[in-house]
Amino acid sequence: MESLQKINDSIAFIENNLASHLSIEETAKIACMSRFHFQRMFQILTGFTVAEYIRKRRLTLAAQELIHSNVRVLDIALKYGYESPESFSKAFRKAHGISPTEVRHTGKTVKAFPKLSFQIQLKGEEEMNYKIIQREAFQVVGKGIRVSMENNNERIPLFWKESNENGFSEKLAQQAGEMGILGVCAEGNQQKNEFTYYIAVEKTSDKISPDLEVKEIPAATWAVFESVGPMPHAIQHVWKRIFSEWFPATGYEHAPAPEIEVYPEGDAYSEDYRAEIWIPVIKK
Repeated sequence: MESLQKINDSIAFIENNLASHLSIEETAKIACMSRFHFQRMFQILTGFTVAEYIRKRRLTLAAQELIHSNVRVLDIALKYGYESPESFSKAFRKAHGISPTEVRHTGKTVKAFPKLSFQIQLKGEEEMNYKIIQREAFQVVGKGIRVSMENNNERIPLFWKESNENGFSEKLAQQAGEMGILGVCAEGNQQKNEFTYYIAVEKTSDKISPDLEVKEIPAATWAVFESVGPMPHAIQHVWKRIFSEWFPATGYEHAPAPEIEVYPEGDAYSEDYRAEIWIPVIKK
């Protein structure tokens, strides 16, 4: 429950600082996570990024100020982080469907994006089966793409589709170790909200094709979760349960290491396909 409270504390921090400069790094520290893992958790649970949430909440409060005060549009724009009335008006119209001036002069309806609150689901959900394992450092080889928190839900499935269609996945599978083909999420450029996603296998030979990258996976304690069902929906469901149920209900925190999806041989679209999610953890 403590980790759930920390996440809600981070949301409270955002709410208390919507009218000032907001640091995602500082927000993540309140949740006791790295910036990368905080943003990953947030997007998996909510479906939108931290930056999107902040923007929507600021525009919600800005609309309320326009309705209930005589403060100038320029001052409201500056208060919520917009450098000019034009940029504020563009964002406001995109969010509410009308301009700031129209709200004030005509009293038209605006949209309200509510404050978030995270809770544990306890209404008859099935048990989560997992195991805790220790593993020494190892290396993976494959290809990676740089994706942002804003576009990873589109870019990563497309990366898999292209890799399956151009024969890369099949070629890689021939070099796979016991784990099979892996999807590896590794931290990248935090200032640009980017990370690197690799399609890879365990490194089992020193003979590496020049078109492949080598990535070091550090020694860690791993919580391993099983996903049963067709991809990608089955594994996406497990990801949500890990952050919304498992972390808050256990004495573990996310460790600073890559996250790994394990895809064994088989029909990934069948109802009984079994994959795994490996999360690096530390005991609190």
